[in-house]
Amino acid sequence: MPQLFEEFKGRDLIKQSTVELDRLKTVLNGEPISVYAGFDPTKPSLHVGHLIPIMILSHMQKAGHRPICIVGGGTALIGDPSGKDSMREMLTNESIEDNVRGIKKQLSKFIDFSNEKALLVNNYDWLGLENYIDFIRKIGPHFTVNRMLAAECFKIRMEKGLSFLEFNYMILQAYDFYTLFMKYNCLLQIGGDDQWSNIIAGVELIRRIEGKEAFGMTNPLLTRSDGKKMGKTEGGSVWLDPELTSPYDYYQFWRNTVDSDVVKFMKIYTFMSLDEIAQYSSLSGEELNNAKEILAYEATLIVHGKIEADKARETAKNIFSSGNIVDAPAVKIPADEVIGETVSSLCVKAGLFSSKGEAKRMIEQGGLSMNGEKVTDPLLTITDNEINGSLITFRKGKKIFLNIETD
Repeated sequence: MPQLFEEFKGRDLIKQSTVELDRLKTVLNGEPISVYAGFDPTKPSLHVGHLIPIMILSHMQKAGHRPICIVGGGTALIGDPSGKDSMREMLTNESIEDNVRGIKKQLSKFIDFSNEKALLVNNYDWLGLENYIDFIRKIGPHFTVNRMLAAECFKIRMEKGLSFLEFNYMILQAYDFYTLFMKYNCLLQIGGDDQWSNIIAGVELIRRIEGKEAFGMTNPLLTRSDGKKMGKTEGGSVWLDPELTSPYDYYQFWRNTVDSDVVKFMKIYTFMSLDEIAQYSSLSGEELNNAKEILAYEATLIVHGKIEADKARETAKNIFSSGNIVDAPAVKIPADEVIGETVSSLCVKAGLFSSKGEAKRMIEQGGLSMNGEKVTDPLLTITDNEINGSLITFRKGKKIFLNIETD
């Protein structure tokens, strides 16, 4: 079994490190340390993009290290400008508190927090207590404006306008690392490669104040082979919350992976061994369909558990093997909200499309069927005749099925 550093290299989980790789190898394969990643609660759920650092933390815990997860109740009030071309939406304290609760629950699915094997903390607990004057006198002298403005995380925003509020984000995240270093002897911060500048800031702050060494490591920011950002679909983000993305839709997201991404995603989004994954690296075309089903099942198992993963796999088999549309996912919409709607509006309301424009394009391309008949007019009005009993069945493309229940 490979050691942790070799495991991460084999899974392509290391993009940059604040130290030479030989030194990072010593840290990862050495004595247990505390390692942290932060998750700002800007939404009520995490999505597939957040899973990469979560999987890294899980691997580290299995290797004996202690994860620390920050749910950023404090930094979410500021907003991370990294990778954004406009200012994030300003959230209320109440919204952030609701989001914190949802994210804490999700993190517990991947990381064992019992008996302090891992820690779950909210940075508002220390940032919210800071007096601005005292804080800026203590931390401000360790940062130069010229160095901060040169940081990659600010470059996108400099042309369109970077608010002073967001300019503080790097300092606050650096202070998070410093706080965890002092309180829990946390030695390593991980995150996506868009967090590189913020991670460096924390490592340098610890060195300047304490004269001690800390470490940072980033993972690659993934895009799919079709160029789309990982975790995004035509309908929006792929959420970990089953109320936002059903276990079946989550399964189908992975089942529909393009051939060139299957092995890459197995390495990152499952706990399958590297030896097992290697068996699929030489497959192509139809041979990869079994691998896609394995990827979909293993990825769904991690997020939603065995019962839901089994159910999603069985539903997919029933739909695609036997054509049993009754087993397709269902959305309940009252009949009086269905009759009189255009087919494109109804499909948007049911979540099958993200917009009427998308629905229109799919219909014009011959990609939507209703009750087994191809839809040719996006302005077709739904009547009683389209409701079979209490159901209207839709197929989008070849693989996506949806029932609308009108009872």
